[in-house]
This record gives sequence, structure tokens and C-alpha cells, in this order.
Amino acid sequence: MKFKPLMIALLASALTLGLAACSSGNNGSASSNGGKNEGSTNTNSQTNSGNQEDTSKKEVKITFQNIYPDPSDPKYKMLRTVVSNYEAEHPNVKIELDSLNTDQQKVKLKTQAASKEVPDITIVNPAAQMKPFVDAGLFAPLNEMVEKNGLKGTFQEGILDYYTFDNNLYALPDGNNIAIVYYNKKMFEEGGVKVPTTFEEMVDVVKQLKAKGIQPMAIGEKDSWTGSFLFMNILLRTNGGPGFLQDVIDGKKTFEDPAFTEAVNAFEDLVQAGAFQEGATSFDYNAGENLFKTGKAAMYFMGSWATGGIEESTANENQNVGVFKFPTVNGKGNPNEFMLAPGSAFAVSKDSKHLEETLDFLNYFLINYPKEMFNLKGAIGLAQTVDGDFKAAGYSDMAMEVLNLFKDVKGGDLAFDNTMNPGTAQAHLSSIQNLFVSKTDAGVVAKEHQTAYEENKD
Repeated sequence: MKFKPLMIALLASALTLGLAACSSGNNGSASSNGGKNEGSTNTNSQTNSGNQEDTSKKEVKITFQNIYPDPSDPKYKMLRTVVSNYEAEHPNVKIELDSLNTDQQKVKLKTQAASKEVPDITIVNPAAQMKPFVDAGLFAPLNEMVEKNGLKGTFQEGILDYYTFDNNLYALPDGNNIAIVYYNKKMFEEGGVKVPTTFEEMVDVVKQLKAKGIQPMAIGEKDSWTGSFLFMNILLRTNGGPGFLQDVIDGKKTFEDPAFTEAVNAFEDLVQAGAFQEGATSFDYNAGENLFKTGKAAMYFMGSWATGGIEESTANENQNVGVFKFPTVNGKGNPNEFMLAPGSAFAVSKDSKHLEETLDFLNYFLINYPKEMFNLKGAIGLAQTVDGDFKAAGYSDMAMEVLNLFKDVKGGDLAFDNTMNPGTAQAHLSSIQNLFVSKTDAGVVAKEHQTAYEENKD
């Protein structure tokens, strides 16, 4: 999918609107079931259900598959708060939560889709990733539901385009993010290093931190999209700007283009310098992120959706976490071009046994989502408007820095698997993941990608 100029304006206005720009809230690794969830609290969420009288007589169970299982993530608390409130207002309705790690959820949904047993509410990613499910006719259109209670007007202009096919809206996103680098100020001071302004300086910082016994970076590469996300930011630089994957799709370039092999070499320089923790491919998203949040790693590359969890973490005590833009690579690229991440999104099964009630709950959930996230200091990276003064609400300096970065956005690229067909995307994820285990010639990596693309293109 080509980058839409509208997204630039959308991101640039984020600070004014109290918005932020992705997949993902991409989280976690446990499951929790049942509407009465551990850690739930009952706050005064808005009541926006339009069908209470119609549904109050019959017992209804709605299965809500989600990627919010990490108790340290504001989304975990938000989810259980809104569910608890809805159940209190609708005693006949029980929301069963199926909370999964991002990659686990993707695998589980594919299995469920194959047998046409999609849960009432599930999670999909935008554009190319959700298209196969839409083509299979698994999701209910949300065109009418999103108009109720003013829900559509809460979303950033243009963001819903990434979830719309043939004029039908099939999912509603939780976020709209950019990729940034978080860093631990105290660990930088202890290592005697400064914020890098080039990729080459970043590799040197890694080496200096490593020499001082400080873990330079954290990653959760068991969830293979994390390494891909980083690699794609390097490619965004070596290509001199966005659009490499679109050029491949359009037949203007191949994966054996010098921009791609240069990105592979730069990525391997970072890995070989010892940037990441031992056994990085055995750490899932949460485990990798928690290394940074608990002060055990000096840097963390991730989408701005991570801000909420880092905001309240041990690492950020005394305003200790800062952020910086991903730097130029070999003098190439513009730091004001970011990896863009229209968020993971909520889709409803067309075959839900309780379709009306499920749509009613999802409408209620998303009407209350921004308010609850703001209260939990997790409203950085939402796809919806947020009513409130972030600074006055006690958001940290780090969070305000992230909001300010949105003013500088001049464009960027979507993640690999949001652009390419699923077959090529899977080959890419495996290929990049292998680079964490062993060094591979860039030409070989490029050939792997090109072969996969030729075998899977339409």
C-alpha cells in the first residue's frame, strides 16, 4: 500500500488533538478468561449502549480475543475496567477475554479462520494483513455501527481507510503510531555515551555500553515482527525515503537492490556489535520490553504505543527515560520520516451468534477507550481524539517528548507485513529473525526475499 499524504497531516496534527499515531498495540503472553477479571475496577465510564432494553432478557456470552495480557500495560487495566462496567450495566451479558501474545493471536486466528470459528471480536492488522480474512467473508461490516453514538467522529481523519475494502469498514483501530527509540538516561550517563545522531554512532554507543557491562538494547524477537520493524526503519533510511516495498510491487526494484543489501549489512552490524540480549529470539514482546521497563537495558526501539507502559515503569522513575528519532544510516535518509503503524484493530465475526449484542458492546468499548486510557496515562498512540490536558494530567516529560515528535512527521513506511502478501511476509520475518542467530551474507538474504516474492506474488 502506498503511503498516503493524508497520514502526514494526520500525524502532524497529533499534538494539537491530543493524539498519537500502528499495529499495534502489540503485547503480551498470557490468557485470562471471564468477564469478572482480576484487577478490574469499576469507574464511571460513559454509557453509550443503544440496545440495553432489547438484550436485557437473554443470557449472552461474547468472546473477546485481544492482545492486552500484560498487567503492567495500561491497556490491560483499561480492558478490564470497560468490560466490568459494561457487564454491570448489562447483567445478562458476559464478556469472555482471550488475551494472547501478538504472534500467538495471529496463529490462533488463522486456525480459527480455517474452520470458520472466528471469535465474536478478534484482532487484525491493517491493509495487506487483514485482506485475506476480508476476502474469505469472515467479518461483519461496521459501517452502521460506527455511526452510532458519534463513534466515527472520534477517529482521526483517514485512519479508517486502512481497514476499509470495497467501501465496507471491517475493523476499528486502537492506535496510530510512529517508531522511536526510548533510552535510559542514567544508563547512558553510566556508560559515558550521548544520544546518537547517526546509525554509525548508534553502533558505537552499543559497543561502549557493552564494554561497561551495560545491556545496550532490548528486543522481544520471539515475536518476529519486532526485528522486522527495526530492519524496515533501517531500509527506510538506506532507500533514501519511503516506498521501497511499493517499488518492488510495481516492478521498479527487486530485493537485490543495493538499498536492501545495505540495510541488511547495517542491521547485522548492530546485531554483531552485541546490541541485543542473549537469546533474543526466546524473548516474546512483553519479556523484551520488560527488560527496558525494569532498567535492565539502555535502549528500546518500538512504536510509540509502548509509551504508556514505559510511563509508569521503574525505568522512568524521576523522569529517567528519553526518546530520540531513528538516525540516518551511512548519511542517508531523513529522521523526520518514520515507520508508521496504523494500529491493530477490532473486527467482528460475521457469524457471531450474538451479532447485535457484540456490535453494541464494541461500540461502547471504543466510545470509552480514549477516556479510560487517558486516565491511566496510556493515551499516547491512540487512533481517537483525547479530551484532556496531558501535562496537567501528570504525563511525564518523556510522554510529552513523544507527543512533540508527531509535529515533525514528514512521511514514512508501513510495516513489511502490512504491505506485502502473507507468503512473502512470512519468509521475510523468518529471514530477519535468523540474523539474530547467525550472520548471513546480505546477498543471500536478498535472494531469499526475492525468491519468496516471485513465488507468492499475484
